[in-house]
Amino acid sequence: MFCKNCGEQMNDNQAICVKCGVKVGEGTQFCANCGKEVAPNAEVCLNCGVAVKGAKDNLNGQDKIVMILICLFLGGLGIHNFMMGETKKGVFKIIMSFCCGIGGILALIDLVKIAMGKYVVDPTKLV
Repeated sequence: MFCKNCGEQMNDNQAICVKCGVKVGEGTQFCANCGKEVAPNAEVCLNCGVAVKGAKDNLNGQDKIVMILICLFLGGLGIHNFMMGETKKGVFKIIMSFCCGIGGILALIDLVKIAMGKYVVDPTKLV
């Protein structure tokens, strides 16, 4: 396994890269399988053919299938937003669910975005 931030070889049981200090799985500059540099926004490493982007990329580290299920069943209460670190958006959905009853509609919009891979968590708006 290689660090996706600096390309340094790592043990499978390491939690962070000892060279750059980044947590395992974070970074997009290098392939975790072969350690070669990857082009920006590439989905597959051209050296070894392994996918470098997964379902977790735009969901703040959460698995896509899990987020779809949580959004489907608990999305009206904004639980999926809390899981992705969007606390303000989650509180807003709880208020909208109890006051206006439109939390479910907002969750349906999020569900479609998550399923299509268009949902992006803005790191500047996280609380």
